[in-house]
Amino acid sequence: MSLSAAVETSGLSKAYDGKTVVDNLRLRIAEGEIFGLLGPNGAGKTTTILMLLGLTEPTSGTASIYGHNPTREPLQVKRLIGYLPENVGFYDNLTARENLQFIAELNGIGEAEADARVTELLDAVGLHDVNDLVVGKYSKGMKQRLGIADVLIKRPKVAILDEPTAGLDPEGINQVLDLITGLPEKGAMVILSSHQLYQVQKICHRVGIMSQGKLVVEGALDELGKKVGGGTRYQIEVETTEPGIRAIAIIKKVKGVIRVETKGNMLLIGTNSDLRAEISKAMVNNNLPLIQMRIQTLTLDDIYMRYFKEG
Repeated sequence: MSLSAAVETSGLSKAYDGKTVVDNLRLRIAEGEIFGLLGPNGAGKTTTILMLLGLTEPTSGTASIYGHNPTREPLQVKRLIGYLPENVGFYDNLTARENLQFIAELNGIGEAEADARVTELLDAVGLHDVNDLVVGKYSKGMKQRLGIADVLIKRPKVAILDEPTAGLDPEGINQVLDLITGLPEKGAMVILSSHQLYQVQKICHRVGIMSQGKLVVEGALDELGKKVGGGTRYQIEVETTEPGIRAIAIIKKVKGVIRVETKGNMLLIGTNSDLRAEISKAMVNNNLPLIQMRIQTLTLDDIYMRYFKEG
């Protein structure tokens, strides 16, 4: 992944009628990255997106899209960004092909090139066989996939997607997530705003969590998981009838074990990898009774709830 910044903000703030809704936001998102922007309703995500798009002016601070200021250079920024709102809007009486051709025309793409791009994108999003069907007859999932094609028609360098899987069935969700995962290969870094934490965890390289206008935390999931887990990504729980000092000393000798605590008949073992086989072997070799063992991985839900409560 390139270290070049595609999107960067410094001290970005926005206030309405004296109420601050985005507060001193500092972000740096790299080329080729899929970045998840999380937070409850009212956290400031939508206002942040509007400022990146140049649709609302910051009260203070700056934003940069590949070096362009959205407030001072809105046309240049709009050429670089493709935006998929939560509720995708198309002309229901036009076909998918006609809708995309119209968008291409609005973006100044020549007719021959537009035809080639539209054909390519309809195939990429799995709508080639229904491209001559009016969009009013499309399902929600089909419209969302057409929305991805809409975003890509001008070959943006930044794709901002707001709740792209809202209202979809499981099959539709997987189809849209697969499309988003492939966007960096098409030259677009992605900002994904969503409440669906499992989906964000599945495809995002890094996340930022907003609460009450502030960026509470941002980083890679492994890094955030370690912070929440006291420096470890996994917790292995071992039930034994002898959870004493001897057991702790034996488990601590297993390579990769970071911490060991006791809770009743349980040994709570912090690690950064799955060491169940090594721990089992150490217990058996030292005649420690092993009743059961399970592993827990900190999920984005755990991370979100920890930082959201702190925010």
